[in-house]
Formats: sequence, structure tokens, C-alpha cells
Amino acid sequence: MIKNLSILFLKFFDYFHKKKIIKYLKSLEIESFNIFFDVGAHIGESIDLFCNNFSIKSIYSFEASLKNYNLLKNRTEKLKKKFNQSNIYIYNLAAGDKNQEKKINQLDESSSSTLIDINQNSKYFRKKSGFLYKKKNYSQKINTNQIRLDKFILDSNIKNIDFIKLDTEGYEFYVLNGLGKYIQNTKYILFEHHYHNMLIKNYSFSDMHNLLRKNNFKKIFKAKMPFRKTFEYIYKNENM
Repeated sequence: MIKNLSILFLKFFDYFHKKKIIKYLKSLEIESFNIFFDVGAHIGESIDLFCNNFSIKSIYSFEASLKNYNLLKNRTEKLKKKFNQSNIYIYNLAAGDKNQEKKINQLDESSSSTLIDINQNSKYFRKKSGFLYKKKNYSQKINTNQIRLDKFILDSNIKNIDFIKLDTEGYEFYVLNGLGKYIQNTKYILFEHHYHNMLIKNYSFSDMHNLLRKNNFKKIFKAKMPFRKTFEYIYKNENM
């Protein structure tokens, strides 16, 4: 009961947070995207949000968890009809800096599932588990295949990416590294960064920022997510 109420509470405030992001993008006079990458698609929330606000030619969505992917698959069929959008491609794949098999921690609160280790001794985990997780068996290991996005982009003959949304629960740095040279062919990148120690990331925000600056990106947006030690950022490629 507490868990369900907590999730509904967060979704209510997240709605206004997402509207803030969309409002900012519209202030840049963006009306459409040709190629949109949704990395960490969960069950299609971002597909719904962005299709509802922008004209998008093609969407490529990646979800590492098979459990989440099956829900994403069902929802995607509905979203295709809702937006008359046939070019939504979904993949049960993780994205990272290596092509390899991985195990994802499938959490009881599925949107927090992650490819990295969880620090169960952290205060943030204990606080979050009291509201969102079961006290026991809060996580299970699920096998998944991980790819580098640069290989996917090359194999798919994609020249430029208008927008990448990253929501991989502490794995964003590895996803960016997996873009290789194609990071320079990307115009906008939206990602979240967690400032708590529940996720054992082994990288800092500075690592993310320096990688993006090295590739001519500039930070243009920052907003704190409601009731979390997490911020979302948008970076723009200054060469595009």
C-alpha cells in the first residue's frame, strides 16, 4: 500500500518536472526530430511524452530488462496507433562501452532497475527501500545483451542523431563512451545524474561533463528531480 502510494506521489510531481523539460525544448523553437534515441526506455514513458509534443521521424528505443521490455512492447503497439507513428523500433538490449553479456538488477520498483551494483548499506537505499522496495528480495538478476551504440549506428546506416535521452540508472557514462566517434554526430543529449551513493557508479558528474565538453557539447539545462538526489541535464553539440 505504502509503495503504491509513493509511486503515485512521485509520478504526480514527475509530470510537472517533465513538462519543464518539454517547455524548455520548445523555447529553443524545436518542433521536430528526425532521429531520436531512447536509451533506458522502461515501458515507453519517454516515447509517449516526446511523440505527444514533437514530430519525430524515427525512434530507436533500448531497454535492457526483458521484464520491462515485454511491457514496453505491448505499450509501443498502442503508441504507434495513438500517434500514427510506425517508425518506433524497440530493442531488448543494454547500451554500454563494450559488446558483452551482462546482468541487470531488476528492482521491485522497475524504473530503478540498473546494470550496476547497489550499495545496500547507504542511507539513501535504506530510505528508498522503506517506500518503494520490498524488504526482502527487492532485486533479481536478469541476463541481457549489451552493445556499443557506435556499432548499432554504423550497422543501421544512421548519419546523425537529433536527440538522445539517457535514463540508465547510473550507467550513463558507459553509454556515452559506447557512442565512440558518433557522439560528435549527436545534437542534443538529455541525461540524469545521481548524487547519492546507493548506485556504485565509479564515475562522477565531472567525468560526464568533461567527456561532453571534449566533444564540443555545452550544458544548456539543469533541473533537480522531485524528492531525489538526482538532476537532469541537457547538453547541446555546439558544432551542430
